Parts: sequence; structure tokens; C-alpha cells
Amino acid sequence: MFKRKIEDKLYSYYNEKDANIIIIDGARQIGKSFIIRETASKHFANYVEIDLKTDYEGEGLFSNIKTTKDFYLVVSALFGEKLNNIDDTIIFLDEIQYYPKLITLLKDLKKEAKYRYIASGSLLGVTLKHIFIPMGSIDEIKMYPMDFEEFLWANNVGVDVIEYLRSSFINKTQINESIHLRMLSLFKDYLICGGFPDAIKEYVINKNVFNVRKTQTQIFTYYKDDCAKYDEEHILKISKVYDMLISYMSNKVKRIQFKKIENIENSNLEKYEDEFDYLIAAGVVSAAKAVANPKFPLNESTAKNLIKLYYNDVGILSNLLFKNNINAILNNDSDINLGSLYETAVSMELVAHGHNLFYFDSKKVGEVDFIINDYDKLNILPIEIKSGKNQNNYRAIPKLVDKNGNYKLSLGYVFGNKNIISTNDDIVTMPIYLIMFV
Repeated sequence: MFKRKIEDKLYSYYNEKDANIIIIDGARQIGKSFIIRETASKHFANYVEIDLKTDYEGEGLFSNIKTTKDFYLVVSALFGEKLNNIDDTIIFLDEIQYYPKLITLLKDLKKEAKYRYIASGSLLGVTLKHIFIPMGSIDEIKMYPMDFEEFLWANNVGVDVIEYLRSSFINKTQINESIHLRMLSLFKDYLICGGFPDAIKEYVINKNVFNVRKTQTQIFTYYKDDCAKYDEEHILKISKVYDMLISYMSNKVKRIQFKKIENIENSNLEKYEDEFDYLIAAGVVSAAKAVANPKFPLNESTAKNLIKLYYNDVGILSNLLFKNNINAILNNDSDINLGSLYETAVSMELVAHGHNLFYFDSKKVGEVDFIINDYDKLNILPIEIKSGKNQNNYRAIPKLVDKNGNYKLSLGYVFGNKNIISTNDDIVTMPIYLIMFV
């Protein structure tokens, strides 16, 4: 129904006969199965979809498969009339995490080249940590909720407008005020409905906020249920961390306070590393690690024992904070701090664009919301997010880009609500929605 950026990768895969088998990994309800079904069924004359979750919970036909011969026999028994050859037949293995041994079998299936294959699953990030992945035969692609540009497509915003905005971002030119107001309004809509396709459908097509919130509540419940699928030693702590995220998001200081998880003094990141790794690998949260000395590349300089966790979708957070009272978001009430929503939306955008998340934290200098690797310049890019009227209320980011200071970063961004595109002392100020081009 909605156009997704991953479609280009899928069609490229379908057109390359000898390509590695693709596994689409991502959290539940982000549209993995739908987009594979839509594209593969159009491209191949024979399309076979196998729901391994249904099989696992039912007949278990794939439970005893050990060889490719076993696999072909079961598939032939179920879909014999839809099978032909590699040129016109694709088999979609949905929810493949229920049968991890099928992942290891994919290498042999590819080598024998009887059919084309594609797979997807939820909690795959967790599953793949515990099995051997055949090298050179499988490509894992991460998928996320719809980002803001995809949301604009769903709202019928034309290509010309998006390219105009992209040009404004690149060339740092002013945006037409009418376009700005429309984009800012759509960004507020995005804070409400987030990036789950079912929620966007209710918001964009049906204009039903009640059903948007109902969808988000159901997905949040699914994610909590998934927390209970880990081993017993970690279940309670995983659930506790996930439940506590809303309280951290409501605080001015959003980093995780480890001692509050189980009321144990002197707790640290290492104590809860397994729990955090599970939530991150499951795709239900994104993590931003603290950095005190921002040197490229950032993954080599995360020495601090501090971390922030963000929900994987801003709609979940806005539902938990405001329920059906969307006016609190749309009217930009000065008494209500939307900072956590803005930060979560930005975290979604950066993760969807392939960035690992970090933030700068220093007692002397202060805090910057996000810092990311800038591979074009082999440098670090600091990003500050402002949800209120005062976009100049920051103290740390100027010190990071100060050529006479300790860090000497080449450029910094401040994103906020105002229609301002300007550069001052290597700090670029821009409207919040242009984050989609970082």
C-alpha cells in the first residue's frame, strides 16, 4: 500500500539470479512481510509464501527437516503446482526465526539453485547471535518503521517538493514559508502516528486517531510479550527496563539510571548488558552510547558507562505520553515539553539511515543530543534537537566546533521548529523535518 525505500533493494535482488539470499530482519509490525509479498508476487510468476510461525504452532511440517531433500519434499507436498524453476519461482520463508536450522540450510539451497528464496523474521537479531550463519550466501538487511520521507510519500507529498527540500538542505537556502508550515505540520502528525504502516493507514487514510492509538497499544503489547520469550534469568529485568523507558523519556536527563532498575546501588551498564543487547537485537529499542572524547570513528571511543534507550517508534512514545490528546502535540503548548518526542523521531531517522547512535556527555562542557560518524569527512557530526521556541538555547555544541577548543569538529547542526536556515560559527540551524536528509 505504501511505498518503502527497501523496494529498490528487493527488485535489485529479484533481477540478479546469483545474488546472495536476502533475510529481512526487523521488529514486528513494521511491514516486512507485506513489502516482500507485494514485490515478490509481482515479479515472479510463481510465488510461494510459507508462514513458519503458523507451522511451528500447528502441524510442525518443517520441524524435522535436516537436508535440502527434506525441504523440497515438504514444499512440494504443500505447493507442488506453484513450483517450476529458479527463473520464475520464489519461496518466501516468513518468521524464519522459528526454525533457525533453516537459516543454516539456505547456503545449500542457494547452491542447488532450484528456486529463488527470500526470508524475514522478528527477533532475528536475537536468533542470529546463537547460530552459525553461512558466509557468502546470505545477506541480512535491517528494516525499520517508516521514516519521515516515507511518511511524506504516504501523505502524497510530491517528489518535486522533497527534492526542493533536499536542495535547501544541501545548499543551505531558505524554504518557502508555506512549504515550511506544511512540512512542520506533517512532522507533528508523524510524532502522533509514528512509522508503523497500520497506524499510518489509520491516520492518513481513515483519519481515525482512536484506531491509531489502538494499533500502537497492540504493538506495544506484542513487544512486551516478546520480552518474555528470553530465558528465565533475564525475563523480569528485560521487561522492567522496557517498562521504565517511558519514565526516562519524561526526564530532562534521559540516560538510564542503572540503580533504579532493581534498586541496587553501584549498578552499571555491564550488569544489564544482556538485557540491553536483547532489546536492541529485537529491534524494539535503539541505544545511544555516551562519548566524552568524540574522535572518529566513534565506536572506538565509547568509554563511558552511560547509555540512552529510545523506543523504536515515536508513535509508541506519544501514545504513552498523550493518548488521544493530540492537541498537546499539534498546538505546541508551551507548558508541555515535546523534547522526548523530537529526540525519538530523530533517533528513528538516524537509525533508518544506517547511523549508529551516540551522544556527547561531559560535566565541564555539557551534553549534545546526538553525535554520529561523518564518513564523507572522516569526522564527527554533532546534532542538537530543539522542540521549543528558543532554538539558541544550547551551550555544548559551540565548544565542540570551536577551532580553538579541544575537539575541533568541523560542523554542527541544530534542528528546531523555526523556518531558519543559517550558519553561524560552523553551527548550521535548520527546520526539524530536514533531519530526513542527514
